[in-house]
Amino acid sequence: MLQTQTLYSEFSGYLAAALDALEAAVVLPGGLNRGAITVEPPRDASHGDLSTNAAMVLAKPAGTNPRALAEALVAELAKLPAVTEASIAGPGFINLRLSDATWIAELRTIAALAASYGRSNLGGGSTVNVEYVSANPTGPMHMGHCRGAVVGDALATLLKWSGHNVIREYYVNDAGGQVDVLARSVHMRYREALGEDVGEVPEGLYPGDYLVPVAQALAAEFGDTYAAAPEADWLVLFRTRAVAAMLVMIKEDLALLGIEHDLFSSEAELQAAGKPEQAEAWLRAHDLVYDGILEAPKGKTIEDWEPVALPLFRSAKFGDDQDRPIKKSDGKWTYFGADLAYHFQKAESADALVDIWGADHAGTVKRIRAAVAALTEGAGKQIPFEVKLVQMVQLLRNGEPVKMSKRSGNFVTLADVVREVGKDVVRFTMLTRKPEAQMDFDFAKVVEASKDNPVFYVQYAHARIRSTLRKGAVEGIVPADAALDRLGEEELALVKLAAQFPRLVEAAAVAREPHRVAFFLYDLAAALHSYWNLGNDKPEKRFIVAQDQALSGARLYLAAQIGQLIRNGLAILGVEAVEEM
Repeated sequence: MLQTQTLYSEFSGYLAAALDALEAAVVLPGGLNRGAITVEPPRDASHGDLSTNAAMVLAKPAGTNPRALAEALVAELAKLPAVTEASIAGPGFINLRLSDATWIAELRTIAALAASYGRSNLGGGSTVNVEYVSANPTGPMHMGHCRGAVVGDALATLLKWSGHNVIREYYVNDAGGQVDVLARSVHMRYREALGEDVGEVPEGLYPGDYLVPVAQALAAEFGDTYAAAPEADWLVLFRTRAVAAMLVMIKEDLALLGIEHDLFSSEAELQAAGKPEQAEAWLRAHDLVYDGILEAPKGKTIEDWEPVALPLFRSAKFGDDQDRPIKKSDGKWTYFGADLAYHFQKAESADALVDIWGADHAGTVKRIRAAVAALTEGAGKQIPFEVKLVQMVQLLRNGEPVKMSKRSGNFVTLADVVREVGKDVVRFTMLTRKPEAQMDFDFAKVVEASKDNPVFYVQYAHARIRSTLRKGAVEGIVPADAALDRLGEEELALVKLAAQFPRLVEAAAVAREPHRVAFFLYDLAAALHSYWNLGNDKPEKRFIVAQDQALSGARLYLAAQIGQLIRNGLAILGVEAVEEM
């Protein structure tokens, strides 16, 4: 069951009806643009429960004073049974205070929708392609890939919660020089598996021990057939086998994080199918690719730079700094040329594209945006395209940088980290900061049992609730909604915060920012812990109150719904809700 209406969207409807009434009374002219109107919680909770900027937005185009318009709106909104107070703040903001019955009704809605509370049809079934990870298939996943993997996966789930169809895609860069280096690295290990002393791994080859099993399998299958053979005889075979083995390893590593992609798209297959040529032909037909000569790179003189005519995409026409080559002087596709064709392919089966990239790719964002704009607009189907840049993660142990992994050769593997601290800790931690902000991942801090550790704090809130519900069951007290009218100001404050969840999910989906869910969960956990602490000094404020089964049942009902909300939020993040700690 989808939640098609939130408390906030319901009051947006009431506000729209009030504006319609003012139009009918000729207080407002008809046809005003209402797109910038919001209904949201006020910044200061003491001002009320809901706030709207409607009078501020509409006053100028209506040719009236904001406060005068606010007074007319307040008169209409005050008629609503759910509104106990409507007031004007500052130059014309409107604050509403709602009845306790309204919040109790929302609490019952949370209980009724349960695991669906927060889901919506905002996306209307449109398809969004989210491409994330897309690490070169040259070795196991390392922690440099981890943050983008978690952000992309959580975003994909968030979009599904908001009514989108989602394609989770991984682009396999298996056509570049790095996979030839991989094949040569495996060939060296293959000779080693046959008994040859290969010595130190030469500079430029991959040194990790993870290549040993691949090489041993090739030695077992082919013997010494390719030991002394020229590279041309074995390069394609070794490259194909090595890439396949690396993809198996990558999928296993991602599975440790609970990540599965719907689609693995091969760059080699894309080029073999002639997709870049098709894209180039289309672009030339629309005068978006021409043969030209690039300006000399900065710092180069005419003596050490030779001008060469190259096929150039009119990237500057779409906001880039300059036009970009899609082929090299040797006729091979540039990275940009191949990426251009790949995005053209993705756009054929999606209504919107989102790429999750490492921050080191920031320099290529403009040109890819330009390419997608050109290809999709020209084809008559404008495809929204966004790139989310994710900063690197610095691994620490008690504040000291972590040593590199021997198995990988030069980096810390994702698998080692997940096995040490657990999938849930890794996933939640990756979402505790905005992706564009730098992040430290300290092995000691992420497992610390303190308020300063968001993972623990949220998990502990859920465990506390489950423990309380179990205790109630032992004492014969179960969650019940018969006496919800006995919930007081502190309890209803929890409901008011919880009721923001559907609105938060929609806003996070629109902004493509799953970390907002983690932030919300921390705030909700903090509110739950604060209420719990009231009972330490005041026994009458505890969830289970001796000799008052009705009030205890109502508070357990509230606790159960807060627990459900924590589970819903954690489900979006791909994190399990623990039963006890």
